[in-house]
Amino acid sequence: MSGGWNTIESDAGVFTFLLESLGVKNVQFEELISLDADSLRALSPLHGVIFLFKYPTGEKRSETPRDGAFDYDAVENGVWFAAQTIQNACGTQALLSVLLNKDGEDMAIGPSLSDFKDFTAAFPADLRGEALSNSDLIRETHNSFARSSPFVSDETRTASADDDDVYHFIAYTSVNGTLYELDGLQPAPISHGACDPSSFPEKIIPVLRRRIERYPVTEIRFNLLAMCQDLRVRAREMGDMEGLEREEAKRREWRWENALRRHNFVGFVGELMKAVTRAKLKDGSYERWVEDAKAKTKKRVEGSRKKGGDGDEMDV
Repeated sequence: MSGGWNTIESDAGVFTFLLESLGVKNVQFEELISLDADSLRALSPLHGVIFLFKYPTGEKRSETPRDGAFDYDAVENGVWFAAQTIQNACGTQALLSVLLNKDGEDMAIGPSLSDFKDFTAAFPADLRGEALSNSDLIRETHNSFARSSPFVSDETRTASADDDDVYHFIAYTSVNGTLYELDGLQPAPISHGACDPSSFPEKIIPVLRRRIERYPVTEIRFNLLAMCQDLRVRAREMGDMEGLEREEAKRREWRWENALRRHNFVGFVGELMKAVTRAKLKDGSYERWVEDAKAKTKKRVEGSRKKGGDGDEMDV
């Protein structure tokens, strides 16, 4: 079996360049901050959406989904769906669930993914999941976008009911006139009724809202990414040079952020602190520097206690 899969962020720049690294052209992701049909329609042609949410690890499995209905014939009828067989692969699996069902619609998935799709075409969902998990190309490309950290093992960690913060990616897209929820942890694609690409923006909103309503009103840790046509294509076709430059600037920013993700700066910070310490020792200000730091730390801790907190914040 191939090596482990690392956690990747739900980020438009990560997903866009992950697909480009796999050879996909004319596709990008956009983060949606407003759950309304107009925001989705503005990204037309729209291929589907990727939804990230906190996974209810203690929830019992049911023979029927809480919303929609299992379509056990979907795979035989041409829907590309794979069971999730390994931890941390769900982000890439979700984007492939949209991509491989939309191949040929204003996009080119490239030779590598075309070969993978052809290879798995006759497989049932469980074997497709195994094929995905064991694809060195897809796994290595996925891992190349994981945030570098010397404190996190490359080995996968099994989620359990004791984990407070386990997150999961699923995909929604229209295939063969039906709105499907594609979740590799479910036994089959979930049908949410009739839907074609033109009605997808209207049909997906109530489905997402019902999903979010399952959680307490205080739960806000959701993320929604839309897979759409490369927005630079439309800008060029319309002669929108300002829009084109805006999209090019966005791409430059994404490249910079992805480059930073590939590097950890612990070694650099360590060497920087050594240099600063040597300089402080040399000019005789080391003791005063240490005492000032202690005083500032004490003041910050006392301030935090007065506010009723302990100074710690959760980074999700």
